[in-house]
Amino acid sequence: MRLTVSPAPHAKSQASTQGIMAVVLIALLPCVIASVVFFGLRALLLVGIAVVSCVAFEFLAQKIARRRVTISDLSAAVTGVILALNLPVNAPWWMVLVGSAISILLVKQLFGGIGCNFLNPALTARAVLLASWPSHMTDFSSDAISSATPLALDAVTSATQLEQAPELLDRFIGNINGSIGEVCKIAILVGLLFLLLSGVVTWHVPISFIGSFMLFAWLFGYDPLLAVMSGGVLFGAVFMATDYVTNPMTKKGQLVFGIGCGLLVAVIRKFGSYPEGVTYAILIMNILTPLIDRFMKPKVYGEVKKHA
Repeated sequence: MRLTVSPAPHAKSQASTQGIMAVVLIALLPCVIASVVFFGLRALLLVGIAVVSCVAFEFLAQKIARRRVTISDLSAAVTGVILALNLPVNAPWWMVLVGSAISILLVKQLFGGIGCNFLNPALTARAVLLASWPSHMTDFSSDAISSATPLALDAVTSATQLEQAPELLDRFIGNINGSIGEVCKIAILVGLLFLLLSGVVTWHVPISFIGSFMLFAWLFGYDPLLAVMSGGVLFGAVFMATDYVTNPMTKKGQLVFGIGCGLLVAVIRKFGSYPEGVTYAILIMNILTPLIDRFMKPKVYGEVKKHA
């Protein structure tokens, strides 16, 4: 019998980056379709601009740095779709280009490309855009829906405004204002189901994120169902917190990551001046991911504890 010696990794998979990204794009498709249904063709235009610009920036960055061009792995396209779905329908085209540049050039390629960034590229771009042009990023008015976002209405104390707050069914279907990808909860849940069935995503991050947020929202005095159907909790839990690169490697670590995200969103919504907190919650937990990995590192078989 011959002994074959080979370098790691010894456990191999047929999955490729391109295949995984293709599955994510398919999972995002219901949200893209819903955005067009509720906001019109301008939503599709934003998605198109974001995807094309993200791919173009990645191509240029890799050419300038004389690295292998990897736009065929579809990761830049996924970043573009997620970035666009995080924007209001009234976002100007130039702001989409700025967001794409931040996502690809500053967050992704500056740190070495896919697998090397420590923050979610699309979310970081959204945070920068929100800080730079808050009036554009919070302009959720549209021809189809004239009321404020559910989060804005839920945060007020006026009885008249509270009566205008959308019912649970409207929030679930998507008959509300908000970022173009976050309004239709049905589309997001269809995407989650597809990701789970395909094996690209496990339940640990999205379920712990959603479950912990609902628990803490209830403890803070909110209706947990209305709270989870408002804003970007579902979209963030399904498509952004589950990013392979920026969440922990172990299942236990992913549970801690998801619970931390849910807690932070609830705290920001309760005590912060900004009614939404998904972006900042996930980015904070992205930064804490190396620490979580350190403390949740599984014990190696035969390892001996160090004695003082």
